[in-house]
Amino acid sequence: MIQDPPVLTILRTWERPDPALVARLEGAMTGHVIDAMDGAGAMAAGVKPVDPSRAAFVGVALPCQTGPGDNLAVMGALALARPGDVIVAAADGFAGAAIMGDNVAWMARNGGVVALVTDGVVRDAAGIREIGVPMFAAGITPNSCARNGPGRVGLPVVCGGVAVAAGDVLVGNADGVVVVPRAELAAVVARLEQVLAAERALQARIAEGLTHMDAIAALLNSERVRYV
Repeated sequence: MIQDPPVLTILRTWERPDPALVARLEGAMTGHVIDAMDGAGAMAAGVKPVDPSRAAFVGVALPCQTGPGDNLAVMGALALARPGDVIVAAADGFAGAAIMGDNVAWMARNGGVVALVTDGVVRDAAGIREIGVPMFAAGITPNSCARNGPGRVGLPVVCGGVAVAAGDVLVGNADGVVVVPRAELAAVVARLEQVLAAERALQARIAEGLTHMDAIAALLNSERVRYV
């Protein structure tokens, strides 16, 4: 590299989603949101809550990109976050050092951040549980990081295998984290009502004794299945 990059590159302004639409996802199960998005949109299975009992959240993505073993971008995101934001720290899966811990969770709670999500690793699990802000990570280690950069804040990232842009909406629970692109939010919210109605109808039939799906019964009686 001929010239050292800036320690932080920050997107100053970006479009936020309609708060009323975001609120419509409060209490939604991640699986139902995924169904409303045609079966995809969840971060990698390894990105899980430090405290599964305090994992439910809905919020607006503020993404940042960290370097290996560095959390300067996370600190920049904390300074720029608004109440209701979710700090999404893309660490490219680096597991050698934690980029967040209980102090980050505490500052995030002070600023109204509703969750912290990374595909890297974190530390101070007991403190994180006590503070209560949902924190999702690919693992836990006591190793500590540096704060040197370079990093990016507000620009698009890939975290847990999913593209995340500022203004996207994240939904989390004990199962994991789902990313709803801002441009698709209205359609996903509308379709979620259909998903929930279908789920209620199916579960009512299961409660009455249903053992298998009608579509499977039809398939088993069709010429598409060969019995031997």
